[in-house]
Amino acid sequence: MLEPDVHHTLSLATQIDEELHGRGCETLLIGALALAAHGYARNTEDVDLAVAVPPRQLASLAESLRKEGRHVELSEADGQDPLGGVITIEAAGSLPVQIVNFDNSPTGGFPALVRDSLQRATAPADGLCGRLPQPEDLILFKLYAGGPKSELDILELMARCRVDLTVLKERANGYRLERQLDLVLARIGG
Repeated sequence: MLEPDVHHTLSLATQIDEELHGRGCETLLIGALALAAHGYARNTEDVDLAVAVPPRQLASLAESLRKEGRHVELSEADGQDPLGGVITIEAAGSLPVQIVNFDNSPTGGFPALVRDSLQRATAPADGLCGRLPQPEDLILFKLYAGGPKSELDILELMARCRVDLTVLKERANGYRLERQLDLVLARIGG
């Protein structure tokens, strides 16, 4: 088996992004590559693209991505899952690309964060795919994900980026993430 290569990985992620865009599905780069684009590089095991589509549409997207020797796995959501499913695409010589659906309507999800972040996002840096969220929005995704790794990512983003704390707090309140943000800020003395 080939070891994952950054060029193969970015090429696969770009192809996936273009295919989704062609089907009217906008993507937002989240996870380690988005962190790196904001100045915080860390290891990763995949490329994460956020979408907000009705869960029933995910199977159709997965089927359209099954070509050119790609292995595509669909993890559908259930009523208890906050996410609306995940599509994992694997190809030889590449890290997996995960399409994370933040819409699990009508029972849950967080499609508003994806849609609002897309409105504020910038074009990707050279070689990257998906639109790039502002640091404040990326912090909100990390608050939503929760856990120690996400908290470390938030701390690094806040240390390396110009984060508007007023904007961050307003957005966190709008998404009902103020409690999670307050806990993280209390730990760093902010």
